[in-house]
Amino acid sequence: MTTRWLTPEEQRAWRAYIAASHLLEDAIDRQLQQDAGMPHLYYSILANLSEAPERRLRMTDLAERTKITRSRLTYAVTRLEKDGAVRREGCPEDRRGSTAVLTDEGTALLERTAPGHVETVRATLFDHLTPEQVGQLEEICAGVARGIQGDGPRTAGDDVPWLRRSSTPCS
Repeated sequence: MTTRWLTPEEQRAWRAYIAASHLLEDAIDRQLQQDAGMPHLYYSILANLSEAPERRLRMTDLAERTKITRSRLTYAVTRLEKDGAVRREGCPEDRRGSTAVLTDEGTALLERTAPGHVETVRATLFDHLTPEQVGQLEEICAGVARGIQGDGPRTAGDDVPWLRRSSTPCS
């Protein structure tokens, strides 16, 4: 098999992506650690639960939404349980499954943390983009995610559950 080396343009784009994604994730993690003592992944779990009906999701659905393995999610939820932000309940439809539920304490933590998180996301990402670039970023990222997941080609805004967000300030 012949190696398909990156073109100079692709190499520059790849390196720019790596630099930007690492810097962005570091800035978000720093802010969340400082404001709430949690990494971005934990905030994302709380945000996803806050957007779910009755603030609850089956663990398998939560793992899919957060794009992590079930074992990594189990570890994170266990930590969030110890902090009182989440509780686990048995799943009535499937005795083998369990459901993660956002507690009132978790909701309060999310509400306290969301303004700083949104400001960090805005300052580190969106303040540097034009409205047209925001649409392009969504389309590019959604296309890459669909390609990795093996979903067929779509355009931005199609019915992709994890792309749909409520109007809450949590992301």
